[in-house]
Amino acid sequence: MNILGISAFYHDSAAALVINGQVVAAAQEERFTRKKHDPGFPKQAVQYCLDYAGLRLADIDAVVFYDKPLLKFERLLETYYGFVPKGLRSFMTAMPVWIKEKIFLKRLIRSELAEIDSDGAKTVKLLFPEHHLSHAASAFYPSPYERAAILTLDGVGEWATASICLGEGSHITILKELHFPHSLGLLYSAFTYFLGFRVNSGEYKLMGLAPYGNPTAPIVDEYVQKILTTLISLKDDGSIWLDQDYFDYATGLKMVNADKWEALFGIKQRQPEDELTDAHCNLGLAIQRVTEEVVLRMAQEAKRLTGADAICLAGGVALNCVSNGKLQASGVFRNVFIQPAAGDAGGSLGAALAAYHIYFKQPRQVAPSLDALQGSYLGPEITDADTERVIRKYHAVATYLSNEALSSTVAGILADNNVVGWVQGRMEFGPRALGGRSILGDPRSEDMQKKLNLKIKYRESFRPFAPSVLAERVSDYFDYEGPSPYMLLVHPVAKDRRRTLPNNYHALSLRDKLYYERSDMPAITHIDFSARIQTVHKETNPRYYALIEAFGQKTGYDVVVNTSFNVRGEPIVCTADDAYRCFMRTEMDYLVVGNFLFDKRQQPAWQDTDNWKEEFVLD
Repeated sequence: MNILGISAFYHDSAAALVINGQVVAAAQEERFTRKKHDPGFPKQAVQYCLDYAGLRLADIDAVVFYDKPLLKFERLLETYYGFVPKGLRSFMTAMPVWIKEKIFLKRLIRSELAEIDSDGAKTVKLLFPEHHLSHAASAFYPSPYERAAILTLDGVGEWATASICLGEGSHITILKELHFPHSLGLLYSAFTYFLGFRVNSGEYKLMGLAPYGNPTAPIVDEYVQKILTTLISLKDDGSIWLDQDYFDYATGLKMVNADKWEALFGIKQRQPEDELTDAHCNLGLAIQRVTEEVVLRMAQEAKRLTGADAICLAGGVALNCVSNGKLQASGVFRNVFIQPAAGDAGGSLGAALAAYHIYFKQPRQVAPSLDALQGSYLGPEITDADTERVIRKYHAVATYLSNEALSSTVAGILADNNVVGWVQGRMEFGPRALGGRSILGDPRSEDMQKKLNLKIKYRESFRPFAPSVLAERVSDYFDYEGPSPYMLLVHPVAKDRRRTLPNNYHALSLRDKLYYERSDMPAITHIDFSARIQTVHKETNPRYYALIEAFGQKTGYDVVVNTSFNVRGEPIVCTADDAYRCFMRTEMDYLVVGNFLFDKRQQPAWQDTDNWKEEFVLD
């Protein structure tokens, strides 16, 4: 049985293919179109999934869209009706699109599919599970648990903004939902907007900014209280009520009423690219603390309702790896599994799995190892022939190395404080680069974070970088034991590796804090001694494992710096051509694609006059 899942028309469009219950292929459309968070129909991602499996559209038993458009339309109409006369401008903007396209989504989907296979598009079955059921299915069905609580959290689907479910075998039961306009995801996005970052893409920046707040400053507690007493009401079960007088997302074209927020917090709304101040950092820390408390209370309610030992998380808020780490450390659940493509992209996978197990009533085989997602390496793979075409196209210079020589050579290059683009195997599904499309560095380097941010990624200097560590050695470097294959858990660096901070540390400016050496792995130790850990497993990525193992043999550290292979505003690279262009347009030192090693010093001068800052909209 072949099931194709699709998410589209909001942000992070994607396609996923499930064959007989096994996840075979999945990819975001942005990787092919080079438009970050591309919301369009995922035509190229669909074509990739079909090509990978050697299928035509006529071979597909069902195409499954990740939410119910008519139920979402009902929510929009009821919202506008409930807030009338507010929201007229927003109503007039939204309705023509809905009336012209989204109400007739079946017709639109068939029309888009017809450009891939006109005959297959006419007859294929179309299914529409609810948005949060797709999220729940994306987390539970690939998990290694026979029985688990499921917590989904995002901005909004149709009506639901959060749900608590119980997964048992092949069944999912929805136990409790929180409904629009009350939403933890929208609350966090409102702070993202107020602090000058882009909604639906800048939330992770806010998460990275929060630790720069002063944890002992009374103003942080004051901000928390203002959030809890003025902006929202938080209940014991984790449900929240948002005072809509302070927000504009329900009927307007902005996230917040800026005048009221400025009066409440005593600071001006930050504009993109404005300098970050202590007040911005402290407000970021306050909303992060509130978010962690809400998630913890919801998890406790999920435990009360299900009695399960394990919990699965999905939805955009599940990408808040700091909150995930706090939940795991709390011990509410013995085991925690987070879907690596937790946002809307993962809805495509969940839709396909929900159709297979719920609509078609097919049994589930529980994953025998970590999970059923194969390390999330579900995208296209680059062949040697692909790389050779790029070499000919750009007259590039490369050396072909054996597998053993590759690991040893690249480990030595990293140990010499070089930055390496690393492109191997199938591309990752989800927002994190996991050793398939990564930029790597030496975690011991004092200047690696600064170099990567300012000369390679061209992004804000405060942004932290993640460590990739051999799974068996994680507790040697971090206060954590266990798997974290998808870089979705934050835990502290081991105490014996930390440096003593000066007494006035929290009074220092953001810039001074940033470049203070906090551990013997300064490149991956965040401002609060934390790290967003990826455990690397030989079973899912043997080549990346071998590289880190070789680096450990040379340096004594079984850890490398890992960040996504892209510049600011660009999707993660997909092809060998993407990788070489990014390599040549940045100050990266080396590039590895498969077994080919490119040394920047040996490459011909880059002749293209294009400018990535003009090509990619800054996120």
